[in-house]
Amino acid sequence: MKDGRVEEYPLIAIVGPTAAGKSALALSLAERLDGEVVNYDSVQVYRGFDIGTGKLPLAERRGIPHHLVDCLDPGDDFTAGDFRREALKALREILERAKLPILVGGTGLYLRALLLGLFEGPPRSEHLRARLRRLADRRGREFVHRLLDRLDPASAGRIDPQDLQKVIRAVEVCLLARQSISALHARGREPLQGFRCLKIGLNPARSELYARINQRAERMFASGLSDEVRCLLARSDAARMKALGALGYRQVAAALRGETRWPDALGEMQAATRQYAKRQMTWFRREPDVTWFSAFGDDPELQDRVLGSVNAVLGSKSKGAIDSPETRPLF
Repeated sequence: MKDGRVEEYPLIAIVGPTAAGKSALALSLAERLDGEVVNYDSVQVYRGFDIGTGKLPLAERRGIPHHLVDCLDPGDDFTAGDFRREALKALREILERAKLPILVGGTGLYLRALLLGLFEGPPRSEHLRARLRRLADRRGREFVHRLLDRLDPASAGRIDPQDLQKVIRAVEVCLLARQSISALHARGREPLQGFRCLKIGLNPARSELYARINQRAERMFASGLSDEVRCLLARSDAARMKALGALGYRQVAAALRGETRWPDALGEMQAATRQYAKRQMTWFRREPDVTWFSAFGDDPELQDRVLGSVNAVLGSKSKGAIDSPETRPLF
């Protein structure tokens, strides 16, 4: 504490839609500001999900440590709460090394869980979840949603009946906690302490972004995405891999099963990714205090502009700005 102020450690979070070049910008900042990258993409945490996630190969990470990448087996469960716990651990380790943490990814829920915290709900019950899934299989997703409406009308009003995972979690919380999930949310959350977050947003022109999305999907197909999905489907735990429902993986799996033609699978992947990018921007525009840049993260001119903006806040103009916890700059 200095002059009555609590010292806060700097933290950068890069937000924006898929294919906007967030990883390239993170690498540039990490190199020039002595940083380490913390992933908040919900699929890149899994080993074996590489091509379809746009995961940077180890050889292309320029020696910069990447946290929460390839840290789980494909069949493991991983929630927003799990992410927050592991991300906090990574941030503590980065702070001890007096490096600059740089958050990068596309799962807005994970970022919000880390920065704002989560409500204190009961731990998940796989037995209860299995019963609710069987109920949905027999009676339909709408039936489970109507059950939620009886238990917690407020939550039922904001959760899409087709989003079975969220519906089941909400019902699960109501039954285990013996109160509504809305009531638990109302108790408040515990936000991230000890860090001051500088949020950098990428918002390139939509037409250019969509063109990149289409081209990237084509490269993924050409680079062996079908072989990657085939290997994942051949695993004994494939039925437990929720990430196989992610963009690209879902469409390729359908083609491998003969449910769709390969050209159609590519087109569906491109269209679904464009829609996902649109939803991401809707989500991230709600994030407060984001400094937005209308360019791609791999643009050297944009990287210089972002560096200048960051340096203006950090009060430094060179690599190694954050030398130790004792000398770290205040925001």
